[in-house]
Amino acid sequence: QVLLVESGGGLAQAGDSLRLSCAASGRTFSTYTMGWFRQAPGKEREFVATISLSGGTRRYADSVKGRFTISRDNAKNTVYLHMNSLKPEDTAVYYCAARLQVVLSTRDYEYDYWGQGTQVTVSS
Repeated sequence: QVLLVESGGGLAQAGDSLRLSCAASGRTFSTYTMGWFRQAPGKEREFVATISLSGGTRRYADSVKGRFTISRDNAKNTVYLHMNSLKPEDTAVYYCAARLQVVLSTRDYEYDYWGQGTQVTVSS
């Protein structure tokens, strides 16, 4: 069992930056790939970013590429999402997820564990 707890969400203005954190417990953190997803009101959950076991490989949705950076600190059992140049369309509940596989995935149904989510609201 893996417990994921997100933090760092809140209110921001367009152009601002925020950093989300996701603390993991219950299993060796370095044995699973991590991902960030988001869900805006009235929309389906969508992929944002994912990172490999060691952090050496990352993948991003086109909508956030160049603005968001995913990183992880295996010593702290934490994955981060650094969000720069925020836009109103980034407003959503952001979820971190853990996948007990080596291969990265952008599909939410391929992740095994989920956090409770943290709200990010960006005003124009």
